[in-house]
Amino acid sequence: MGHPVGHARRHSLAQRRRSVGLSQDELAHALGIERSTIVRWEAGRTEPQAWVRPPLARALQLSEEQLDDVLHAESASPDAVDRRAFAGLATALALAPLARARTGSQIGATQVRQLRQRTARLRRLDDHLGGMDTYGVYTSEMDATAKLIKTASYSSTTARALTGVFAEQAQMAGWAAFDAGRYVESRRHYRAALSAAKESGDPGLEGNSLAFIAYEKADTQTAAQSTRVAGTRTTPRVRALLHERLAWAYAVSGQVSATARALDAAVAAVNESSHFPEPDWVFWVDPLEIDIMAGRCYTELGRPARAVPLLDDALSRYDDTHSRDKALYSTWLAHALMDADDPERAAYVTEHAIDLASGVGSVRPGERLRGVLSRLTRYGGPEVAAVLERARG
Repeated sequence: MGHPVGHARRHSLAQRRRSVGLSQDELAHALGIERSTIVRWEAGRTEPQAWVRPPLARALQLSEEQLDDVLHAESASPDAVDRRAFAGLATALALAPLARARTGSQIGATQVRQLRQRTARLRRLDDHLGGMDTYGVYTSEMDATAKLIKTASYSSTTARALTGVFAEQAQMAGWAAFDAGRYVESRRHYRAALSAAKESGDPGLEGNSLAFIAYEKADTQTAAQSTRVAGTRTTPRVRALLHERLAWAYAVSGQVSATARALDAAVAAVNESSHFPEPDWVFWVDPLEIDIMAGRCYTELGRPARAVPLLDDALSRYDDTHSRDKALYSTWLAHALMDADDPERAAYVTEHAIDLASGVGSVRPGERLRGVLSRLTRYGGPEVAAVLERARG
């Protein structure tokens, strides 16, 4: 669908490129320039020179005047907004008032449903924010639910449901702590989630708690236990999530065949149809997610011929607004490209990952990027030198 001329000012350069269906590589090829140049334009570090503006405008289906509007609107694009300011706004929206039960009051299905809906809204903060931004929000919500469990009156059915909600919230708090580099807290929250999940009688929640515990240290035994606990009593996307995390644990330990079997199980599960509703905590699990995990696994196994096509395709469909995750996944692509002896492209990918990771409230992109940059020092060439110089600056 085309975009009305009068709306051009609303788009940043990156947004406009995506709206006409062009990847950065495709736009660079159409203009006869390097992809790294497109990356610099979209990051706002440089502007297109006069000679390239006419063909750029044509490629983006704009007049040159409209292109000028887009370029000048770049600083107001969502990518340039202070993520901390967005964190405050998003958190305020997610924390729409919810009436809390008074001490000793009777609660039932209505209050549990409201609590689940609230938890789902909070969970989506993780799409755009890091654990440094969300940890306090998640722990406060978890603590409030724990207090409700201790002080309110309810039936045994409601008790199991409340405990299940607490398990979800403890998993969210554990993930945020892990993302923020607070590993002692993350393990504590995951253990609390596992205990609550067992008490709730939900095998999927129990399996997911075990998978979270396994993910931190790529523990194959605990990851395998998570799939056994869940068994076939859970929905397809839950099984897909647990099997992809099992695949990750196998890949990190270098078990090629076991990794492939777990990935095959994840693919089969995610493509399975079901009449039962999926829990909200797997809302993000889809074939794209499985492709990304497969690419990461094959990178860890030193199989760039498998990893690069998977990650190239998946990341081309992954929006830059998911900046933390896309920055992270790009580091696996960079490693795979170096394994494939393509340091020039690895440098381009790394530069874009640096842009994406800027200001993200997570320790993980920085940790991953340090490993990529250290490895890039082994290579020469102007593209590699440029990204290394930028990293030093």
